[in-house]
Amino acid sequence: MRLTEWTMEEQEQLIHFMTTNNWPFHGNSNPAREIIEKTIEEGGYESDEVKTFWVENEDQVKVGIVKVFDLQDEIPVFDLRIAESHRGHGYGPAALRKVAEYVFSLPEEKIRVEGHTRQDNFAMRKTFERVGFVKEGHLRKAWFSPKEKSYYDAITYGMTREDYLQGTTTPVHWDDSQAAVETDTQVHPAMRNFPDAFESERLLIRAPRLEDAEHILESIKMSHKALKAWMPWAQKIQTLDETTENVRLAMADFITRKDLRLHLFLKETGEFIGCSGYHRINWQIPKVEIGYWLDSRFEGKGYMTEAAERLTEFAFEDLGARRVEIRCDTDNVRSRAVAERLKFPLEGILIKEGLSADGKLVRDTCVYAKTK
Repeated sequence: MRLTEWTMEEQEQLIHFMTTNNWPFHGNSNPAREIIEKTIEEGGYESDEVKTFWVENEDQVKVGIVKVFDLQDEIPVFDLRIAESHRGHGYGPAALRKVAEYVFSLPEEKIRVEGHTRQDNFAMRKTFERVGFVKEGHLRKAWFSPKEKSYYDAITYGMTREDYLQGTTTPVHWDDSQAAVETDTQVHPAMRNFPDAFESERLLIRAPRLEDAEHILESIKMSHKALKAWMPWAQKIQTLDETTENVRLAMADFITRKDLRLHLFLKETGEFIGCSGYHRINWQIPKVEIGYWLDSRFEGKGYMTEAAERLTEFAFEDLGARRVEIRCDTDNVRSRAVAERLKFPLEGILIKEGLSADGKLVRDTCVYAKTK
């Protein structure tokens, strides 16, 4: 990922980019050519106050554009846009990190950088949070949408120079009418950098993407009987829309580091075979719980044991985990076998600790764990 400076020779490319994509959370969701031309002519994309950059991925494909303005001030502001066809692939957070890097490397030593978005633009809000920007303002009915002729709340996020240089985030103390309360500045979970894809001998293990939804739904349908016995979410088969929304929420949780769902694919064929990931995360320790389910068509080949072993290794080496757990129902023989093959010690059985997948019975839970 890199930012390359836009030039006036690329005027047509910029106009095409701005007019062929839809921008639902901006003031003008479908800007006309004439508006872009006028803005360019008036220095709205290139001047002493404004710099515009293409967002290019590893293949040098232009996936977005970012405009940094108020460059003569100590507090620049930016506008980041990712093309419709490239949304949901993690380009937003990567680009925003590059924006912060650019601003704080300027010789004037800018003191902060900030951005604003509509309250219901959850994708952009998650992008801010993942990069370590702090929510600093919530302005009620401050964002007008001409298309909908409605007012929305506006949210302001900012990052200070100190937080950027130290890799920390400093929460806003909102109740400033009371005596100041000292809080330790700590690394925000959203700023924890680690790969969103890694491999084992036979598997590609990566973060969720929207295009996975159809494959997930197919696997759930083929494995429904086996999954229904142990998974509360498998009591009924979802629609494709429901599965897609579930993937979208998983992507958001991955961005903010609340929950790290991971999808499993065969390296040789690219087939989706199941899900795993890190759940019930406590970043203060840190500790994680590994969960998993496998498409029934791929059982008996050791794939889930291989995935869980790689996830355990990744948790200790890349997430800095000090404790990794596997929890399951005492009667879930297949799940218990994975933990035992990986030599996870059985720390105990919690009696009447949870409900069965259908919510009808009180069940016992096995707790397996490795520590470092």
